[in-house]
Amino acid sequence: MTQAYNKQAVGATFDLHKMHRARNQTMQAVHTIANQIVVDMSEVDARAMAMDVLQQMGMDRIWHPALVRFGANTLKKFNQVSEGNPVLRQNDIFFVDLGVVWDGHEGDAGATFVVGDDADMRACSEACKVIYDEVEAHWRNTHCSGKALYDYAEQVANAHGWRLNVEIRGHRVSDFPHAIYRAGDLGDLDEVPEVGLWILEIQIAHPSKPFGAFYEDLLVD
Repeated sequence: MTQAYNKQAVGATFDLHKMHRARNQTMQAVHTIANQIVVDMSEVDARAMAMDVLQQMGMDRIWHPALVRFGANTLKKFNQVSEGNPVLRQNDIFFVDLGVVWDGHEGDAGATFVVGDDADMRACSEACKVIYDEVEAHWRNTHCSGKALYDYAEQVANAHGWRLNVEIRGHRVSDFPHAIYRAGDLGDLDEVPEVGLWILEIQIAHPSKPFGAFYEDLLVD
């Protein structure tokens, strides 16, 4: 007999204010790390630096590996290994994706950054955030299900001229560890996602060039 799980359950120590703090700390870390990534740095060195920053910021622990992706590796899904150990070029694109526990609560944030003056890379990075904002506003305004939200996300990405990675579909966070609730992807949720429990992920690809962009954040009021 298959056991049923409450996909929006939380633990006894769950505190929405702490989820907000974890969100803010994690996004701050994303930008702090991005500001220290420079031309000629390798992905491996950038990941090591990211862990140093998180330690200095006083994290409890990571709950997923710190990801830094350069160039064509920005097209990789979360569970895919980067191709080689690329070095950041003078005109390049990269993203930082962090899953961090602060005061017993999970933060998860990611954003894309551009170095140099490649107009297509800059457009891709900017479009990813625009698409995220439109999809997040749709959740806020319509209270739709997670499944309907990702159907809408694909429509929005297409309307802006970008390809949505439909295999990246959001996920739970909570007081650590959320994995015990076996909630699956936000894009498969038939219910309305509750405030402070779900990460909206948007990953897009350039329609013809070998790079993409990523943005994720917590769904909150």
